[in-house]
Amino acid sequence: MSKNLRKPGVSPASEQKPEHSDQGRAGWFRRLFHIVGPGVVTGASDDDPSGIGTYSQVGAQFGFNMLWTMPLTFPLMAAIQVICARIGRVTGKGIGANLREHYPRRLLYLMVSLLLIANILNIGADLSAMGAALQLLLPGNVAIYTTLFGVVSLLAELWIPYHRYVSVLKWLCLSLFAYVAVVFVVKIPWNTVILKTFMPTISIKSDYLTGIVAVFGTTISPYLFFWQASQEVEDMKASPTEQPLRAAPGQAARQWARIKADTLLGMALSNIVAYFIILTTAVTLHAHGRTTISSATQAAEVLRPIAGQLAFALFALGIIGTGLLAIPVLAGSSAYGVSEALRLKTGLERKPLDAVGFYAVITASTVAGAVLTFLHVNPIQALFWSAVINGVVAVPLMVVIMLMASHAVIMGKFTLSHPLKLVGWLATGVMGLTVIGMLLS
Repeated sequence: MSKNLRKPGVSPASEQKPEHSDQGRAGWFRRLFHIVGPGVVTGASDDDPSGIGTYSQVGAQFGFNMLWTMPLTFPLMAAIQVICARIGRVTGKGIGANLREHYPRRLLYLMVSLLLIANILNIGADLSAMGAALQLLLPGNVAIYTTLFGVVSLLAELWIPYHRYVSVLKWLCLSLFAYVAVVFVVKIPWNTVILKTFMPTISIKSDYLTGIVAVFGTTISPYLFFWQASQEVEDMKASPTEQPLRAAPGQAARQWARIKADTLLGMALSNIVAYFIILTTAVTLHAHGRTTISSATQAAEVLRPIAGQLAFALFALGIIGTGLLAIPVLAGSSAYGVSEALRLKTGLERKPLDAVGFYAVITASTVAGAVLTFLHVNPIQALFWSAVINGVVAVPLMVVIMLMASHAVIMGKFTLSHPLKLVGWLATGVMGLTVIGMLLS
């Protein structure tokens, strides 16, 4: 018998030419890019210029003694975002629409109004930081740069269909790695860092407690709840084969696995980057006595003489990249909240003339934020107190979200499992305690 017998259906070419490793790597990257969805975009947008400013400020002011907040917030943040995603995927509606349908109108309008105010403050602080960051890198006028970023962000959201725009947002997530790269160009005392991460010196003074609320407020923010739930609805509508899970329960296992992987990856990315921002400013600014900064761009600027030109450039470029990612998310979450509350047509996949009210909120939020930059509002105050407002607003909203996700009338048979419910309520309780601590101090 011939020794050259082959398995049926296998050609000599396939035996002799195994798949090239480059093709395997490309396939792996395509699969990873496909997994990246609302969770990763949401998590990445959380590290916007206002968040960078908050993390930089607490890093400069308190040094390594704020690093512990990131390992703590990761599971809490991931749990509440998974819950929001599940609400969107099960009901086929965003947070605002479910609030309107099942809860008192006063609560709905209060939550949406506070969301809108905090988001406008955030947008203004972000645009201001982006304009100032570009001026650090290129000569020019800050006002012109700020206006340019506002116009670009607005036009992109108005005219690029969602299925294409979301790909742009995914690529912008890569800008976050600028803050990871910074640690490779500054000297880090890793033994001290690890010790302080898990055994920090915690204070009960009002400035420290306010800093904790600001960190929690910018990390676990109401706009993230609205955005991720609504993006699950957008993704579902973009696929002709997918339906709300209440109508198509057979899709649940696949969607739960995707939501879990996507959200955990996104929240891990968000918290790792935030950790490195606090670490970078602690080991540079705080260690050199620069405990007070007035903006994210000042944090970048003072890095130049301390940590060198490369660290400065990476920090500044990160501000611009994350701003381009975050502004559409902030304006979009406002539009989803307001439009769902008023029963207007929603959706970034719709053309502007087909959802006039929705896009009007996006436009008004972006323009209002840009106007703030010309009113000489202190950027660090705007971003810091918007984070504090987010922290305060998040507590009652998280209570409602937990009740919503546990209600059989809303979720059918897809109410929360006991472990997820436990961590979700723990996240709500921790946020409540931080706010109470700030108010009492």
